[in-house]
Amino acid sequence: MKKFMTKACIKVQSYLNNERGSQSLEWIGIAAIIVILTGVISTAMSGAGLGDTFVDKFSGFLEKIGGE
Repeated sequence: MKKFMTKACIKVQSYLNNERGSQSLEWIGIAAIIVILTGVISTAMSGAGLGDTFVDKFSGFLEKIGGE
C-alpha cells in the first residue's frame, strides 16, 4: 500500500508541476488583446462619432507632445 501511495503522490506532483500549456495560454491571451485593440482602433478611425472623438483626442495628445 505504501508503494501505491508513493506512486500516486509522484503522479499527482507531476501533474501539478506541469506548466507546458501555460505558455500557450499566454500567447493566446496576447493575440486576443492585439485583435481587440486592432478592432477598437479601426472602429475609432472609421469616422464614426466615437471615432472622431478618439481621433481628436489622440491628435491633441500628439500636438502636446510635439509642442505645436
